[in-house]
This record gives sequence, C-alpha cells and structure tokens, in this order.
Amino acid sequence: MTSSAKFWDKIADKYSKQPVSDEAAYQKKLQITRDYLRPDMEMIEIGCGTGSTAIAHAPFVKLIHAIDISSKMIEIAKSKANAEKITTVTFEQSTIDDLRVPDQTIDVVLALSILHLVESKEDVIAKIHNMLKPGGIFISSTACLGDKMGFFKLIAPVGKFLGFLPLLKVFTKKDLLDSVAKAGFLIEHQWHPEKAIAVFVVAKKPE
Repeated sequence: MTSSAKFWDKIADKYSKQPVSDEAAYQKKLQITRDYLRPDMEMIEIGCGTGSTAIAHAPFVKLIHAIDISSKMIEIAKSKANAEKITTVTFEQSTIDDLRVPDQTIDVVLALSILHLVESKEDVIAKIHNMLKPGGIFISSTACLGDKMGFFKLIAPVGKFLGFLPLLKVFTKKDLLDSVAKAGFLIEHQWHPEKAIAVFVVAKKPE
C-alpha cells in the first residue's frame, strides 16, 4: 500500500462526514457537467472518494465506473450506493496507473480534486485522452496552489514525509490549462470561483 493510500484510508470516515466546503459551487459544477451528459453515455470517475458525485450523476448516464486509491473510501461509496439502490455505478479500489480501459471506448471522464494529487498530471491527462472516444468529454476540478499558495512547494514534501499530507503537487492555473491543451484537448469551459483555489475545466477530445 502506498503512503497516499494509507493517508486517505486513515481519514476516510472523517472525510465522509464533512460537509462540502462550498455547496453552491459544487452544485454548479454538477449542473455544468450534466449539460454534457446523455442517457447512452458511459463515464469513468477517477478519484471518486466516497462516491457522492458518481451517485449524483448516476441517473443521467448509462453506466459509471468509479475508482479511488483508498479501499476505505470505496467501502463507504459502495455502502452509499447500496443504501440508495444505485445499480448503474460500479466502485473499484484502483490506482490510475492500474486502471485498464481500451482506447476510445469512454464518453466522459471525470477527475475531480485529483490532478494535483498524482505524480504526473501530464501522464494522467494523456491516459484520459486515450480512453475517450472522439468527441469525448474530460471534466476536472483541480487545486492550483501555485497561484496563491506557492509556499506549499516547500511544505508539501515535508508533510508527505511526516504523514500528515498526501502526495501534493503545486502548479498554477496556466500550468494546468497548458497540460490539458498539450494533451490534445479543446478547452470548452473553465470556471475559477472567486477566492477558490480549484479551477473547473471542461475539455473535449476533437472528433
């Protein structure tokens, strides 16, 4: 088990009980996402946490396969889905590297609050581009700490070593948008709520 998996396993129960920090922004992101969804679509969610977003989108697509590095998070997600009798979402403990998806088979990939928590956002974005069908949609919400909290470049490695932070990468909004564009995506929508560190992006794979 990686140190990041251990970190998220440790906080899973507490995380699942915390309210969304900005409910209005979260609801707006859900609605923007749904504008791109259709009942015949298959979606993958990378870094699904305790499953709330996948469950919220379940009525709007054909199938969602949601993964997370934390087995504890996945346990909670499965419990939520069972309680709500959701049958169109599957949850699996998996890393992004271990996820095996045939190229050009997925309609939508959701990666919320995850690209700043991986070793290489470029590698992850490239993998997402490969799995999407032509015309497929990539939706992300990413903490761009480099714009307002650049000091985390010094804090993050120490925090990870001491166990009170997961792997955490520090980059700017421009860095993120450049990475998405260089992977071959066309950016259709971006939203950066005032005072927020997370940038919400909708990008499309050219047809």
